[in-house]
Amino acid sequence: MRVLNVHSNMDPVWGGGTAERTRQTCLALAALPQAEATLLTLDLGLTPEWRREMTGVEVVAVPCANRRFQLPWAAPSRMRQLIERVDVIHLLGHWTLLNALVARQARILGKPYVVCPAGALSIVGRSRRLKRLYNRCFGNRLLRRAARHILISTNELPHLDQYGIDRGRAVLIPNGVRPEDFRFRDDVWLRRRFGLGERPFVLFVGRLNSIKGPDLIVEAFARLGESFPQHELVLAGPDEGMAVQLRELARRLGIGDSVRFLGFVAGEEKSALYHAAELLAIPSRQEAMSIVVLEGGACGTPVVFTDQCGLEELSDLGAGVVVPATTAGLERGLRAMLGDPGGSRAMGERLRALVLERYSWDAIVARFVAVLREVLAEGRTPRAAGDLRGG
Repeated sequence: MRVLNVHSNMDPVWGGGTAERTRQTCLALAALPQAEATLLTLDLGLTPEWRREMTGVEVVAVPCANRRFQLPWAAPSRMRQLIERVDVIHLLGHWTLLNALVARQARILGKPYVVCPAGALSIVGRSRRLKRLYNRCFGNRLLRRAARHILISTNELPHLDQYGIDRGRAVLIPNGVRPEDFRFRDDVWLRRRFGLGERPFVLFVGRLNSIKGPDLIVEAFARLGESFPQHELVLAGPDEGMAVQLRELARRLGIGDSVRFLGFVAGEEKSALYHAAELLAIPSRQEAMSIVVLEGGACGTPVVFTDQCGLEELSDLGAGVVVPATTAGLERGLRAMLGDPGGSRAMGERLRALVLERYSWDAIVARFVAVLREVLAEGRTPRAAGDLRGG
C-alpha cells in the first residue's frame, strides 16, 4: 500500500502537534513491510537533522510562495505525477491550499483520500473571513467528499455536524507517542543546561499562543501564593507573540522571579524536562487531543490538563486531573496535585502504563492501516462521492 501523507507545515518549531502527528504516522507506516510512506509538504524549516530522522520516508517539499498563508509554488504536472503513483491519500489539517490542490488532483485521477482535520475545523483565531472564504471555495466540498474522516478525539464530532458530515464516516484514531523517544533522563545535566537550580518546577510545554493558555497557567500559579514558595513555573515552547505579555503578567502578579522561559525544546532536552518536572500542566483553551499529555505520560510525569484537551478518560481512570480551562480551575488542579506528592506520583505511573498500552504508535498505525484498507476495498474515489465543483 502506497500512502501519500499531506501536511503543509512540518517545521519542527512552528508546525505544532499536527506536524508531529504527521511525522509519527509517516515513520510508523515506513516501518511496516506492507506499506510505503510519502510525505508532501512545503519547504518550511526542514533542517538536515529533521530529514535524517525521516528514515524510510520519501519527503517531497515544494517551495512556499508565502509563509503567512502557506501558499505552495508547485508545478501541477509534478503534483499529478506524485499522486498517480500512490494508492490512497491522507490529508492532515484543513486551512491549506496544498490540501485543496491535492484533493482536486485526486478527483481527476480517481484516487481516494481520507481527511484528519486534527481539531482545525472550527473558525476561531485570526483570519476568520479568509477561513470562511476557503470553506466556500474548497473546504466544504473537500470534507464532504472524503472517504473517511479521521478524528483524534470524540470532541471533534460536533465539528463534523457543523459541516453536515455523516458521523458514520468518522473513525477515531488518537494521537500517540514513541516511548523510545522519551527515555533520556539526566536531571543534573538538564538543570545546568537551562540554569534551573534546585527548585522543583511545574512545566508547561507548548507554543506561547493564546489557544494553548500559557496566560492561564501563569495566573493560576500566581494564585498559589505562599502555599508552595519553593516551586518555579517553567514554560518551554516557541514564542508566537505572547512572551513579552507573559513576562509582564508574571512581573505584575509578583512572580517574575519564579517563572522561567526556555524557548523551543526538542529531543533529549524535552525528554529530560518531562522527567525532571514535578508536575506537567496543559492549560489549553482548545485542542483536539494533547500530544504533550501523552509525551509527559510516557515519562511517568503527573499531569493536570483542561477539559479542552480531548483526554477526559484519563482522569476517569485515575491517570491525571482534568479541570475547566479557567484560572480558577487550574489553580484547584495545581493545589490538589502539588499538595499530594504521593498521590500525584501514583497518577503519573498509571498514566505511563496507559500510554504504553493504548497510545504507542505501533498500536495506532495498525488501526490506521486497517481504515485505509477498507477504503481501498470499497473502491471509494473522490469522483464517486461527488465533484469538487459541485455543492
